[in-house]
Amino acid sequence: MTETLHLDDFLQGGWRRYEFEYFREGVEICRLVRGEPELALLRYAPGASVPKHLHMGLETILVLEGSQSDEFGHYGPGALVTNPQGTVHSVSSPEGCVVLIQWTKPVKIL
Repeated sequence: MTETLHLDDFLQGGWRRYEFEYFREGVEICRLVRGEPELALLRYAPGASVPKHLHMGLETILVLEGSQSDEFGHYGPGALVTNPQGTVHSVSSPEGCVVLIQWTKPVKIL
């Protein structure tokens, strides 16, 4: 994606006009920046989850809509979550959610 992102528009839901594609069962992705680091939107369907995984680098998440949970807490709109290298957790979203996510290295599914 080469489009300039304007924060006010983006946070007001401008991200809804972007195209998403399959990422994993119940989760779609819109890649904003490819490579390392990578910046993307993840859209979780209600009830979707990501199994336990190890972070090989820093991951930063901003919850835009809905909520998600892991072993460390429950995060709603506006929550900024960091998972440093070495963090292990699993993610679930009973109601579904959309997050802005940046990771410096891929995760390892355990």
